[in-house]
Amino acid sequence: MENIFLFGLFVDSFPKLLSRLHITLYIVAVALLFGMLLGTYIAVVRLHKVPILSQLAIAYVSFVRGIPILVLLYIVYIGLPLVVGWFGVNINRWDTMIFVMIAYIINTSAFLSEIIRSAVAGVELGQTEAAYSVGMTRWQAFYRIIAPQAIQIAMPALGNTIVSLLKDTSLAYTLGVIDLVGVIKAISSNTYRSLEAYAAAAIIFFVLSSLLEQGFKWIENKLGVTKKITIIGR
Repeated sequence: MENIFLFGLFVDSFPKLLSRLHITLYIVAVALLFGMLLGTYIAVVRLHKVPILSQLAIAYVSFVRGIPILVLLYIVYIGLPLVVGWFGVNINRWDTMIFVMIAYIINTSAFLSEIIRSAVAGVELGQTEAAYSVGMTRWQAFYRIIAPQAIQIAMPALGNTIVSLLKDTSLAYTLGVIDLVGVIKAISSNTYRSLEAYAAAAIIFFVLSSLLEQGFKWIENKLGVTKKITIIGR
């Protein structure tokens, strides 16, 4: 009878999986960086209710948040070359990683824009008015009054989003990216077994997610997020 689980293969899977961990972390880092930039712009457009752009931003956020990341990956991978092809630009030779990054940036920007918008809107308007009354400029009021409180409000949701992003990167392999999860296909083709490799991947993702969660809890404690939430709750 075939063994259900080979512990030796489980242990041997870790070095192979960890050898591609940097690809997974690279996707997370790039998606966060550019997603934060795009998400901030979208949030500013919505907060200031810029005509036309505000309505487009609302539609963009609603659409992106309403579809699975796997569907978005294929929309970008298949649809983007067709769209830009109408303008005579051929991007079919682009590396698959570029399409993957675009999809994750789009997805992340939509969620981060809502976090930023909600956090800034969560700061009492009276505090901004008080800042103006003592002679602060709009930038000074934002930098000294609004931003510190908005960061406190946003931190728990930001932590959850980053942890979710880390786990969502496991779908990048569907487009052929050899990341942490993509290695499992290679292991399976060589050993004709995959359970052990998936179990090892689960342990790695669990450890990374736990470290991120603990890191954000530490940051929240340093920023006094718990106290801030209590005050708002009243």
